[in-house]
Amino acid sequence: MISLVWMVLQSAIALSGFYLITNTTPPHFILAIAPPVILIAGLFVTEAGRRFVDRMNLKWCILVHIIRIFVEATLYWLFLYKQVPALMTFEAGNLDILAGLTVPFVWWAFNTGRIGRRGLFIWNTLCLFSVLNALARAMLSAPFRFQRFGFQQPTIAILHFPFVLLPAFIVPAVLLCHFAVFRKLTSSMSLPE
Repeated sequence: MISLVWMVLQSAIALSGFYLITNTTPPHFILAIAPPVILIAGLFVTEAGRRFVDRMNLKWCILVHIIRIFVEATLYWLFLYKQVPALMTFEAGNLDILAGLTVPFVWWAFNTGRIGRRGLFIWNTLCLFSVLNALARAMLSAPFRFQRFGFQQPTIAILHFPFVLLPAFIVPAVLLCHFAVFRKLTSSMSLPE
């Protein structure tokens, strides 16, 4: 329910044009990304939050990453329509699509014992770095005061509905699942070695 309310709120803010004002410090866009970051951090520092994370299903924490295939396809489409720079696409080194493409194989290998905790830990780490790379590319190519890349074709899609939901909801959900997998793999729960 909280997720639905958050998505509706972010959609309404984006539709109002609030995020199109990009010359402020900090940018208005911080209201899209700071609350989920704070919430995720809170889940791991409070006892109630840790209990919530511990109840998350490992299978779904891994399978959710399939969405990255669709995200990367959408980013490529947005590039073609000049809404994001090439550096946001797999053609220009954003290899986050590989995280999504490997999900079925990694889950199958883990479930059948072909890879153990260490293999899943390595995959999860590589995929976490991949999404952080994509996020950094998006933020540093957006038309904010700290923009460093993509000046000819900045990342403007994220300032509009429905694409605001990528950094405001999808990326935080992916990050939460990565951190939940780390917690499950390093806890005393009985998983294959």
